[in-house]
Amino acid sequence: MKIFRIVLLVLIIIGIVLLLTQKIWVPRLVNQIISSEASKQPVLTTQILTPDQIKKMNLISIFSPQPNETIQSPLIITGKARGSWFFEASFPVFLTDWDGLIIAQGVAQAKGDWMTTDFVPFEAKLTFTADKKAYSNKGTLILKKDNPSGLSKNDDALEIPVLIKS
Repeated sequence: MKIFRIVLLVLIIIGIVLLLTQKIWVPRLVNQIISSEASKQPVLTTQILTPDQIKKMNLISIFSPQPNETIQSPLIITGKARGSWFFEASFPVFLTDWDGLIIAQGVAQAKGDWMTTDFVPFEAKLTFTADKKAYSNKGTLILKKDNPSGLSKNDDALEIPVLIKS
């Protein structure tokens, strides 16, 4: 009976540890699964995915730049998105600085037939000038779903944290 209690106590402790550390190991496990299933290019394999990125994986994925990667001008953005993310084969892209100010904006162009429910490769190029006096070099790359309806329920965006090289 004493051995049963010890085994039960050890199992409870292991369960508690796994529960408390799930924010660390679950994203890493998802990342490993994604990288092992990626066929052509890795999808966010060098960084831990955020919950927002995991949620949007079935809509849009970015190949370059990776989250928290240091970027410089001109920035080439590549990835793939479902056809519903585009309108007239494009969607807007923004780069904001630490203060949330837009320092570059452009348009991502589909590299294939966008009138589909499948993934379509895209590419965008942003040219910007980094503020050398900025408080921080942190920024955000925003890939915004094109929403010609103007209805807020159709809005969506993927935000990727980046480091801006000054």
